[in-house]
Amino acid sequence: MKAPAEDVLQNFLYSLNGLHNADIVSTMAGAMIYTFGNCTLDVGRRELRYEEDLVSVEPQVLDLLQYLVKNGDRVVSKDDLIANVWNGRIVSDSTLTSRISAARRAIGDSGGNQRLIRTISRKGFRFVGEIRADGGPGGASSARTDAAEVREEAILPSVELEAPRLPDQPSIAVMPFTNMSGDPGQEYFSDGITEDVITGLSRLRWFFVIARNSTFTYKGQPTEVRQVGRTLGVRYILEGSVRKSGERMRVTAQLIDAVAGCHIWAERYDRELTEVFALQDAITESVVASVEPRLLAAEGIRTRGRSVEDLGAWDLVARALSHFWTLRSAESEAAIAILRQAVDRHPTYAPAHSLLAFALLVAAHMGWPPSGDHRDYVERLARRAFDLDERDPWAQMALGYLGFSRRQTAEAVHHFRTAIELNPGFAGAYGYMGWALAHDWQSVEAIQNLQQAIRMSPHDPFNVFYMAGLAAAHYLEGRYTVAAEWARKAIQLRPGHLGARRKLCASLAQAGLDEEAASELAQLRELQPGISIAWIKQAVPYTPKPMAHFVEGMRKAGLADD
Repeated sequence: MKAPAEDVLQNFLYSLNGLHNADIVSTMAGAMIYTFGNCTLDVGRRELRYEEDLVSVEPQVLDLLQYLVKNGDRVVSKDDLIANVWNGRIVSDSTLTSRISAARRAIGDSGGNQRLIRTISRKGFRFVGEIRADGGPGGASSARTDAAEVREEAILPSVELEAPRLPDQPSIAVMPFTNMSGDPGQEYFSDGITEDVITGLSRLRWFFVIARNSTFTYKGQPTEVRQVGRTLGVRYILEGSVRKSGERMRVTAQLIDAVAGCHIWAERYDRELTEVFALQDAITESVVASVEPRLLAAEGIRTRGRSVEDLGAWDLVARALSHFWTLRSAESEAAIAILRQAVDRHPTYAPAHSLLAFALLVAAHMGWPPSGDHRDYVERLARRAFDLDERDPWAQMALGYLGFSRRQTAEAVHHFRTAIELNPGFAGAYGYMGWALAHDWQSVEAIQNLQQAIRMSPHDPFNVFYMAGLAAAHYLEGRYTVAAEWARKAIQLRPGHLGARRKLCASLAQAGLDEEAASELAQLRELQPGISIAWIKQAVPYTPKPMAHFVEGMRKAGLADD
């Protein structure tokens, strides 16, 4: 007789393996109808028609066809198909070939003609037919004509941030663990455990993990898992609580299917406080093992290699982060003071060095205390963090931020990309890379990265920077009205964000809205009395060509040279 825990895990694995890709596509596309050649593919009804006739297609072949059509703007690899159509199960080449052939026959194509489904040698497959996508009754329609149009459409933002669709890979949001100790001073402790679980899951490349700054907006609020899942665009929610008493700690965790609204897995951990790191790793290991044990067996759990001696350092860093993420001046000052203590007391603890470097850079950018130029000190901190732990993504973030502030875009992008390689779920690295690219007039790639950051962490306090970056990118491409909309969004999030206000002034002036530009410039002068063209040239990290274009807009708005 199996234990109850084994029953829960087995039932979950059956439900996970039973998910057809069509379920995912239907959720993502709603009642989407695709038309190509003489065929109509109705995703909602799971029907394929050739002219007016209903075509009989095996479910798996229909799944394959839907995935190829939906991803028609790129080459789909064999690994993509196995992950999204066969849910990661082992599939022979002959099976894949037979399904591709069946899909071609169903739509009047063949391996010889390849008019619609083309085999790309040693790369995979691509649906090359012209597609018309219809959202159903009252929905929007669009046609794909060529790759350039697709790329242009992809970079234009929606003014309203709509609820995101479920991504193809398993998606999860880790909600802030609840502090049950009755001591507000221990909030940082439950927050720190939450962040470590998020980091552990993010390091596994097959997960789509919502960044901590978005999930932490729900901290202290009653939540309904289905609504949270819809808002964040994830299928799974992890909830938990922490109860600390003396030198013992109890942590509970439960995994919930936010789409079905059912519990999948739950566990309770009782540990001595000195075992905190083993406890955190155990939580992460159990969650990952419940979601996809076969991938776990293939790839293994990445341990952090931390010791009990690091408890004091982690304790300080967790306290500092609880202040830093609020993105307020006084809280930033408190975080920096705590991180300085961590560096002094634990000179070999890499996260203390890298996070202090990053916090100082953010404070300098926002004009918060401590004042002064800390670039040399910040660089020493970041490089020390890298020397201590070359896999610390925050060290790469700090070095990338330094490169950006020095207008060294290539160096900045190198470090931000390295941070993403180290932590694929690092929304901030995508955002700051997009920000650096935007100020170097690399607009298409900038917008892609900035939108990816907002998608990964839709409620992130740092989205104010990413929205300002989107304003800069669209401004430089001459889309002044769109740029002004993004600048207004950033100001709505944080009215005192001077960079967004400057971009709004320039965008309105270039759009010919002289009165609005003058009004906004007056407000900017109240917030930044010393603003001038000379100050912008010295302080704002545009590279030369975009700087000239931005200065042109500010002059049109009425800003003086000095």
